[in-house]
Amino acid sequence: MECINTWYGDIEKSLFQRFSAIKLLVLDVDGVFSDGRIYLGNDGEELKAFHTRDGFGMKALKRAGVETAVITGRTSRIVEHRMEHLDVGFIYQGQNDKTAAFNELLQKLNLTLEQVAYVGDDTPDLALVKTAGLGIAVQDAHASIQQEADYVTRCLGGQGAVREICDLIMLSQGQLHLATGASV
Repeated sequence: MECINTWYGDIEKSLFQRFSAIKLLVLDVDGVFSDGRIYLGNDGEELKAFHTRDGFGMKALKRAGVETAVITGRTSRIVEHRMEHLDVGFIYQGQNDKTAAFNELLQKLNLTLEQVAYVGDDTPDLALVKTAGLGIAVQDAHASIQQEADYVTRCLGGQGAVREICDLIMLSQGQLHLATGASV
């Protein structure tokens, strides 16, 4: 088995080549961009933590010409604000059926499944991890998602997993030099 050596370890060459076909990266939010925990204040205020490395990766990926989207089951102003700040092209919140939003994206952007990567961490992501051309699970995803994923990140959700995926896409496409600028 021939492998490509990356910062994130060796990746089988055929899998690495699948990263190079990606034109759209679609991600879940809770458990992927965050560690999955939701902090609630006494007055019902909801807080989430996002890693700046993940934000940096998303901005660099966009500069490399790869479109980005999030599909999440929850609805949160925090998510809307963060994703707008990262220039995420498509934000779908409150999606009980993530497949409908995913199919809408494919149609809007005129993409094939092989051109789309999906990143998830739990049961609501299973169908899309199995459907996308490149199904990805974060390291601390539920076992059912890891079992079906084409790739499992070395980094945890909310702790650099998104950056890892962005780096691998850019590396496979010869665009890693675009990972410059300030943290966001």
